[in-house]
Amino acid sequence: MNKISMFVASIPLITAALVVPAPALAIDAIKSLPTSELAWELTPEGVAFAPLKGDRFSESYMAMVRLPAGLVSPAHSKTANMFGVMVSGAMVHTVVGSDLKEQIVLPEGSFYTIPKNVPHVSKCVSSVDCVTFLYQDGKFDFVPVSK
Repeated sequence: MNKISMFVASIPLITAALVVPAPALAIDAIKSLPTSELAWELTPEGVAFAPLKGDRFSESYMAMVRLPAGLVSPAHSKTANMFGVMVSGAMVHTVVGSDLKEQIVLPEGSFYTIPKNVPHVSKCVSSVDCVTFLYQDGKFDFVPVSK
């Protein structure tokens, strides 16, 4: 048998060695949470949180967040890093004191991150409520800052 024939004959053995059998999957391994089952909690300011993972008041967490159309937050910072993906509506996040001409409108599908301790203002600039998926690598807080 020549070298090419030996290589071709060994392909099924090489492929079989690379295939790792999948472990038995638990029936509850995938968590599905349709929009209709989100448990929205409304804050006094009108912002709604639907918890997905973690307790936002004591640890890192993931949540869906809904801001009313036109809402402009007071200047504030967070003591944890924030990462978000826009689901609907359009938002702007600006660093306090920055040039407002440099605002970037974030439509649906956009990603943003706001580092901890950065004073900023968040605005829902669309005519519909803004919904975002939010992850914070620490507990939720809202530290007011003066402009």
